[in-house]
Amino acid sequence: MTKKYKKIIFTILPIALGAFLIWYSLSKLGSEDKLAIKNSFKTANYWWVALSLFFGVLSHLSRAYRWQFMLEPLGFKPKLANNIMTVLIAYLVNLMIPRAGEFARATAISKYEKIPFEKAFGTIVSERIADVIMLLSIMSTAFFLQTKLLSAYLFKEESSNSNALYYIIILGIIITLIFYRFIKKSENKFVQKVQNFIYGLIQGVISIFKMKKKWAFIFHTLFIWFMYLLMFYVVTFALPETSNLPFSAIIVGFVVGGLSMAITNGGLGTYPVFVASAITLYGVGQNPALAFGWIMWTAQTLMVLIFGGLSFILLPIYNKNRI
Repeated sequence: MTKKYKKIIFTILPIALGAFLIWYSLSKLGSEDKLAIKNSFKTANYWWVALSLFFGVLSHLSRAYRWQFMLEPLGFKPKLANNIMTVLIAYLVNLMIPRAGEFARATAISKYEKIPFEKAFGTIVSERIADVIMLLSIMSTAFFLQTKLLSAYLFKEESSNSNALYYIIILGIIITLIFYRFIKKSENKFVQKVQNFIYGLIQGVISIFKMKKKWAFIFHTLFIWFMYLLMFYVVTFALPETSNLPFSAIIVGFVVGGLSMAITNGGLGTYPVFVASAITLYGVGQNPALAFGWIMWTAQTLMVLIFGGLSFILLPIYNKNRI
């Protein structure tokens, strides 16, 4: 199979899967369920949704500003407006082609700020390492806060037998240590490539602590993810059925929603279903849980489409005298 066809498949497959999941989830709903979800949309308090989008905008601005701390040590100081627009374009591209946004972002900034593509892309990879660490930290918090509940849900067990998740985590750590020892001693070329990749990731993390404005970078990283959590949290007040969810439910729902984004483009078809399945663990009915998931996903997606689309149009206009 040629690279061209592989690219087409990996582009179309997530979208097709998302469309199928939307159809499948809707086909399982009865007429009364659909009416209940429609009523939830009509009666929702969209001021909370608007506040959520405000937090989302703050996270994007912070991400664009944080990028300066990676570029300045390389001798580049792009205009903040260009940083902001290229970041928003990256989110828009990721909706269409998974993980292509990072390439689009590096390409755009290299075109308008004369920053070499490989250097711009390298800083984006380092950023992503920091974001992965944050996501793993939040996931760990979710698992340790709600181990029994998540174990019972994932493995369909009674709570008395719900220590399985602890064993899974311990087994995962043991396998990771064995895998590390194996790749460290192996002379296989493929294994050595994996070893170099992991080493590169570690070096990327270390480089964060060596940068001149490392504390500012760390602050903005924490701020970005705090805004992400607030985006999710405030929307719970839009519906009366979700307004009293505990903090643990917010963390679990946020993590599950984030994981769904990796399956299809921007969580198409998966986000509402995954989030609904998570918050129903806390006594929320299936229909309001689905309504919450759809409201959350629709608001986020519209924000990316609108701001990403505007950035795509305005970026060349803003830089018309710089090319």
